[in-house]
Amino acid sequence: MSATRMMILGLVRWMQPVHGYDVRRELLSWNADRWANVQPGSIYHALRKLTAEGLLREVATEQVGARPARTTYEVTAKGEDEFESLLRGHWWQLHEPPDPFAAAFSFLPALPREEASAALRNRANLLRAGVESMRAALASDWMRNSKPVHVGWMFELWAARAEAEVGWCERIAERIDSGVSYLPDGLVGAEGWNGWSDGETTPRDTTE
Repeated sequence: MSATRMMILGLVRWMQPVHGYDVRRELLSWNADRWANVQPGSIYHALRKLTAEGLLREVATEQVGARPARTTYEVTAKGEDEFESLLRGHWWQLHEPPDPFAAAFSFLPALPREEASAALRNRANLLRAGVESMRAALASDWMRNSKPVHVGWMFELWAARAEAEVGWCERIAERIDSGVSYLPDGLVGAEGWNGWSDGETTPRDTTE
């Protein structure tokens, strides 16, 4: 939520006075829902909440014909302070985003080894395709002529992260295929670890 607050405050500050519709359109053009978890349906609610908190002010409300009314916003002095605080907090602190894959990977032994290694190699292929897409975007006229330079630097960051994960996926898939045990010797059969397997496929007991 703090990233959403920062981005909305920053965009209003950048574009003010600005309609909420234009803030939403700009965020969608950035695909912020993918990399900043800014959900399109939450933007108008966030604008109203920031206004209620005194971080934004409503400048005017306009209605043309039968179209929905559009409210124009500006950042208040309190909003400026909040934006600066959030901005520097995200620059100077390390934030680990929730990752559903990490949650699933913690249950690695629940998958048969063959499936686990295949899934990791598939993940590597998907990431590799994404890297190729980002590299193509970086080399395109669209990036060079219509985007600020730092947008390209962000693409480079995403590509570097994805390339690192490609290598990790392939290394772990090889280790799984090699049959390496998932548990240290001292934990095999120990209390609290009885339900863990080594990823081997075994028939389920269907008896009552």
